[in-house]
Amino acid sequence: MLDALFSNGAAWFGVPAVFGTAFFTLRLFAMFVGGDGGLDLDVDADVDLDVDASNSAFRALSIQSLSAFLMGFGWGGLGAWHGAGWSMVASGAFGLGAGVGMVWLLGLLLKAVHDLQSSGNQDFNAFVGAEGVVYVTVPGERSGRGQVQVVHDDRQRTCDAMTESRELVTRTRVRITAVEGNVLIVVEA
Repeated sequence: MLDALFSNGAAWFGVPAVFGTAFFTLRLFAMFVGGDGGLDLDVDADVDLDVDASNSAFRALSIQSLSAFLMGFGWGGLGAWHGAGWSMVASGAFGLGAGVGMVWLLGLLLKAVHDLQSSGNQDFNAFVGAEGVVYVTVPGERSGRGQVQVVHDDRQRTCDAMTESRELVTRTRVRITAVEGNVLIVVEA
């Protein structure tokens, strides 16, 4: 087994394959047992690098992408070298393509995971001017709170509401005129 990974020039592919796979597996295990998958390294150095981590070049170059590239390059090149019997140059080119493909696949997967999240925060000021329906009776002259159902961004939301006018009973059409905190101020439409 070790001969297949490290003899006759295969070390050019075997070393990156082993390191990339080991690091990827270590990070995956750390994420499953509750860690964030990150490694904390204490390095004592007097180097002050002022790097903007939000720069797209630094976001694209990460530990995950580096280990994915090494894993793809190593196993792809090794498969072409030993499995297909290709030359070192052809195997290296195939390994480069496989490494880039692994980074691209990782990017797609991370984007899919990122797209699953949502903030859950609602900007109630966006409701001003919208119309809704009283869901729970709104007491008159700001003497208490009721609830109003409003459709916003193709979603129906139920929000606390108050009114300065007379009591608004269930199923009354209302218009939102203002917002105070997360309470809608409504008038009869």
